[in-house]
Amino acid sequence: MQRDYWYSAARAMTDLEAPEAVGEKAARRTLDRLNARRLPTRTVPVVFAAEVASSLLGHFVSAIRGAALYRKASFLLHRLGEQVFPVRVRIHERPRLPGALGSSPFDGEGVATADHDLISAGMLCSYVLDSYSACRLGLETTGNAGGVRNLMIDPGGCDRQGLLQQMGTGLLVTELLGMGVNTVTGDYSRGAAGFWVEDGRIQYPVHEITVAGNLRDMFLNLVEVGSDVDRRGNIQAGSLLVERMTVAGQ
Repeated sequence: MQRDYWYSAARAMTDLEAPEAVGEKAARRTLDRLNARRLPTRTVPVVFAAEVASSLLGHFVSAIRGAALYRKASFLLHRLGEQVFPVRVRIHERPRLPGALGSSPFDGEGVATADHDLISAGMLCSYVLDSYSACRLGLETTGNAGGVRNLMIDPGGCDRQGLLQQMGTGLLVTELLGMGVNTVTGDYSRGAAGFWVEDGRIQYPVHEITVAGNLRDMFLNLVEVGSDVDRRGNIQAGSLLVERMTVAGQ
């Protein structure tokens, strides 16, 4: 009683994975989840696989959107110019990247888009604003009416297996469930499935667990970004190693 999936997405047909490869990967991912177990509650390092890591960046973007800021409904309110990620982290937008899924020369209000950093050297250096929210905050639009376009976090030098080796013992998350994220407080709690890892090697699949923490701490305690970037969406990220989170199971 397990299921999983895979898909391919691109603007050009030639950039799509072969249908046979997509089917084989979906089948392999499903078979890998057979005989899954639950885990006793514990605090461990967590690797978010690339296919789910983009959701963490999505929560970050939600917290720096103009609407959340002028409503004072963000845990990153008044944090502009402050350290919110480790110093090595850079998160930036490339809205005119040729062939990328989110590329556009202008935003939803006709404002010209341009490359810009949201996080540089770990510091929050820009919000995500349209004209209305910028006016409410006494700032200028960032050309983000309709959201971000081709948001990226710079990768490190390790692929996913390298991150598992660096983690040693902990949890690899390959699926997230539910919507237990509060961008006002930063509290994070979501259902999850994945694999238990010891000595950098996958031991067995796990399911029916919850991973919990606070986004403020998770961002500051981001240990490493993987080189295995998932480029199938508008937000692109490699696997993310977070220093510690609470994993609740049995």
